[in-house]
Amino acid sequence: MSLQFKTGSGWKACYDVPADRYFAECGGSMEYHLYELGNEQYEKLDAGMSEWDASEIIHDGRHLYMSVNDRCGPPYTVVFDHDYEKLCPWAEVLGSGKVWSDELTDAAVELFVSEEKNRGQRRGKRKEQEKDNDKSQKVLFLGDH
Repeated sequence: MSLQFKTGSGWKACYDVPADRYFAECGGSMEYHLYELGNEQYEKLDAGMSEWDASEIIHDGRHLYMSVNDRCGPPYTVVFDHDYEKLCPWAEVLGSGKVWSDELTDAAVELFVSEEKNRGQRRGKRKEQEKDNDKSQKVLFLGDH
């Protein structure tokens, strides 16, 4: 696996050369995020930039994973893309608290403009699951008779 990295204060970005895809993680123990980036976003990242400036660029990507433990409520984790571990095996993923259900995550993705980049992926996964559920129900129904 050929990976190229850029790192700075509070963030790390990766270019997966064979897949021609870009990813980044940012944050720490109170708030951790994992994103898929575009080439333009990746190219803008520079080790000398402030954590704030890097986060502004990274947060423009497609959210893959988020963990929050900021003392404003109970800690929680949101998995926007269940393939995050396959996509980012290099990431030092931090998790905290209860993981949101897929139903709650889908609702948040549909509701919040900040998560609109996940809508296509989440809707596609839901359709796949519905098809799989329909197939398994048909098998059960046919097996009962």
